[in-house]
Amino acid sequence: MSKQPNVVFIIADDHRHDAISRHGDPVVQTPALDHLIDQGISFRGTHIMGGLSPAVCMPTRASVNTGASVFRTGGAGKVNPELTLMGEWFRAHGYYTFQVGKWHNEPATHHRSFSGGAKCFFGGMSDHYQVPLHDFRADGQYEKNQIYFEDRHSTDIFTDAAIDFVQTYDREEPFLLYLAYTSPHDPRTAPEPFASRYNADNIQLPPNYIEQHPFDNGEMVIRDELLAEQPRNAAETRQHIADYYAMITHHDDALGRLFKTLKDRGLWDDTIIVYTADHGLAVGQHGLLGKQSMYDHSVRIPFLLRGPGVPAGRQFEGLTCQFDIFPTLCELSGLSIPTTVEGQSLVPTLTQQPATAPIRDSVFSLYMDIQRMVKTPRWKLIRYYRNEEKGVGTDRIQLFDLLNDPWETQDLSQQPDMAPQIEALAATMSLWQQQINDPLQQRPILV
Repeated sequence: MSKQPNVVFIIADDHRHDAISRHGDPVVQTPALDHLIDQGISFRGTHIMGGLSPAVCMPTRASVNTGASVFRTGGAGKVNPELTLMGEWFRAHGYYTFQVGKWHNEPATHHRSFSGGAKCFFGGMSDHYQVPLHDFRADGQYEKNQIYFEDRHSTDIFTDAAIDFVQTYDREEPFLLYLAYTSPHDPRTAPEPFASRYNADNIQLPPNYIEQHPFDNGEMVIRDELLAEQPRNAAETRQHIADYYAMITHHDDALGRLFKTLKDRGLWDDTIIVYTADHGLAVGQHGLLGKQSMYDHSVRIPFLLRGPGVPAGRQFEGLTCQFDIFPTLCELSGLSIPTTVEGQSLVPTLTQQPATAPIRDSVFSLYMDIQRMVKTPRWKLIRYYRNEEKGVGTDRIQLFDLLNDPWETQDLSQQPDMAPQIEALAATMSLWQQQINDPLQQRPILV
């Protein structure tokens, strides 16, 4: 066995940070992910930086694979070729890199990143039973006439390909397996027995459920928001939540099969495993269904980490960024960190006490030209912008005290005694905007 650990990097599509049993959700069943948390660390405060397109998964997947902020990655679709990719870096340092599932950026970045692959999907979403698949091509040329389909659920297709890779791997060098699910993204059509696992009548609506968002956030009629009746219907929302949980439990069950394979082959103890997601999802919270917002349900993601050098059974509440994952994996694997990476390795925090100690003082997120957010361990400020050309959005702010209002239900921005807090957060937001060269940094934050 190589002295360097193997890496299994798993990324889900739309998995909200708290929709995991061990994270406190009393309904969703996730024994495999719970096992991962028990054996490693969960960074509970991990946030995406957002994106410049409604398909938030494109820029966030570019960010996690480059360790860079959204404006440097190129925004959407095309990734800045000057940035080093995670698979590319591991490949250049002796790893055999293998990709399975969704790659929602251009094939050229895929070609740079991976030595092999199977069941490659280059789109954003599809019917889970009709995924347009490609076999891996060493020349990186993926043509439409090469697409084929399998009459199985996407989660099963991708998991079986990953299991086959682990079962048959016999090379001397360590591997990086990149497994990207399209679950729990809609259409939420989990197979039986998972589809019937959750009775919608027994689902409790979240504390921040409302029938309609209180103002125009700039994306009230996007596709995601048209998947259910408006104003929201409680029974329909419960069904959406039940279907969302069914998808999560289905791919959790699939992960259990993959973990068992790693153990059966004697690879478990020598393998770093990461589980994360490209973004979260509202699924009825704040009167929303999609991910195009700055609330925690959309910008916070799971980041679970276990393996050699990682203490077991710890959960960190400190603030971290999605682009911290790449440099963290580099340090755990004994690799240097590319100079193009903006994130910071979290390895120094692995034994940090207490688990609530700060990692970052703040995090920042954005959505197109209509929303910006800054968050500290206690406070969150959201700035909304009016897009006059499109006639959407609202010039206003929201302020939430997350210590006393974790569900973000009480906007404190109009309380006079909150003015100093708003000014401090506005200054922090301005620093973030300058740092990443946000085009909206010249627009006033206080309105």
